[in-house]
Amino acid sequence: MSKTIVARHKVGDIETWLKGHDDRVSLFAPAVSSFKTFQDTDDPKSVVVVFEVTDLDKLKSIINDPKNQAIKEKHTVLEPIKMSMPVEA
Repeated sequence: MSKTIVARHKVGDIETWLKGHDDRVSLFAPAVSSFKTFQDTDDPKSVVVVFEVTDLDKLKSIINDPKNQAIKEKHTVLEPIKMSMPVEA
């Protein structure tokens, strides 16, 4: 069963980041079934990714793995990456 997770971060260059879509598909494939990307309406360098997550621990490890730092730099991802999940009422 998948869980919806929202991730937010800033980018150094939005055009560079957008061109990295296929890399994100490959990188996150082991942990997510799909995702959608959004851009803040008032800040073009702030992006949101809404993931349908199949393995949250794996997603966290992918995002935090130091070996993925080069891909973050290539796509101008700026830390911190904030992740949120639904609140059960």
